[in-house]
Amino acid sequence: MSSMNFIKQFFAKHYPRDHLYLAGGLVALFLLVLIIPSSEKGTDVTETTSISIPVSFRGERSPSKDTTEVAQSADTLANTLPAGTNELTQALEYSDFIVQVDLPPSEDVLSENLKSAWKNIEVQQGDNLSAIFTKVGLSDQDLYRVLNSSDEAKVLNKLYPGYKLDFMIPNAGELEQLRVLKSPLEGYLFTRLNSSYQVESILKEAQIQHSFKVGTISDSLFMAGQREQIPAIHIMEMANIFGGVIDFILDPRTDDEFSILYEEEFLDGEFIGNGQILATQFINQGKTFTAVRYVNAQGEIGYYNPEGESMRKAFLRSPLDVFRISSNFNPNRRHPILNTIRAHKGTDYAAPRGTPIRATSDGRVSRASRYGSFGNLVILEHNGGFETKYAHLSKYGNGIKRGARVRQGDIIGYVGSTGGATGPHLHYEFLMSGVHKNPRTIIDKLPKAESIDSKELDRFRSQTGELTKRFTEMNGSQMLSLNPPSAD
Repeated sequence: MSSMNFIKQFFAKHYPRDHLYLAGGLVALFLLVLIIPSSEKGTDVTETTSISIPVSFRGERSPSKDTTEVAQSADTLANTLPAGTNELTQALEYSDFIVQVDLPPSEDVLSENLKSAWKNIEVQQGDNLSAIFTKVGLSDQDLYRVLNSSDEAKVLNKLYPGYKLDFMIPNAGELEQLRVLKSPLEGYLFTRLNSSYQVESILKEAQIQHSFKVGTISDSLFMAGQREQIPAIHIMEMANIFGGVIDFILDPRTDDEFSILYEEEFLDGEFIGNGQILATQFINQGKTFTAVRYVNAQGEIGYYNPEGESMRKAFLRSPLDVFRISSNFNPNRRHPILNTIRAHKGTDYAAPRGTPIRATSDGRVSRASRYGSFGNLVILEHNGGFETKYAHLSKYGNGIKRGARVRQGDIIGYVGSTGGATGPHLHYEFLMSGVHKNPRTIIDKLPKAESIDSKELDRFRSQTGELTKRFTEMNGSQMLSLNPPSAD
């Protein structure tokens, strides 16, 4: 007879049933004390797993029960409990109690709990911080504590569409962390510290890849670029880069060619956005224009030909990227509404309502308000006694107000039909020393923007030389593949 069987028979024969119940209860209590984690370890258990196992007494308490079931129950408990408790489970064969064991949650359960604690919000047009905090179940007091935690919290004073706010709220109403992402690469992390929050900057570095595309004009630059899957923002930027030498509405011809080398940004293998144009080329009616990106000693970015000459002229040829000319500069034009001879002192560009309008040169805003038949009007003053006017706007660009400084190509407003306009279009005027000039012809008489200073040419060549060589080789290879030599 085994020692275990002997012990079982001994207890069944010599001890009353009540004593056995008491002994079984003490054993179960002792077991629970051993296997339940101490609260002093600082582990927050957010979910437990309960295991209930009926264990029958093998003596006169349950004489009819099959002992095999009891053994299986004990084995089940032994296999389920943490390592090191198997010996203790043998004592449970003398108990008729239901034993409930609370086990720590698995790593998968903890991971899921952490995920569910985060609430993710992407800022939409018209959202404000107070409404967002209310939406995720936080109070005005929580908002106050975050906003007053540090200078970096000022980023929350003005939210832009596309910002991402991630709230970690493990317990209802308690904000543990707030992650503010201005972009996939930049943001702030607010972490609760007593009754306030400490702030860390989030700065990540994108992995840069280069993309090279070529296209041929059959209709317009924009449509050709779309066919080659060039980002729309880069198509518009190409028009801006060459805007001083090419009028992209009037000059391009069928079979004109273009190419572009630009950056693509990736984070952890995932595409997150487009970077800068590094180099671009446009062949217009057989004439080749090439531009490479250069950052000068003052940190200013510009596009120059390989010799260091600026691609910019003092003024862009057109303030719009997409348009048709509905009325030219004409000092003897008959007014369409008044039916009288009235000089048309500018050029009318018909375009869809909301089309962006760009400043044709660097300058200062001298007016941004409604003005009679001009409707919403922006007037820019430029160096050298030049002035440009932009009329009938549907709305003004961000930050466009009297006294604001603008750079060539900045969006100053959007096409509309305010004032005396008969339909959506931009009325554009160009004045030199107070005298109106034809905007389309005066450009060729004006000097280009400043080119690279002779003292900086070595720096320019050092920074752009390898890029220019590589871009030239890419264009040569691409043209060769498109136009292979004949077999003759």
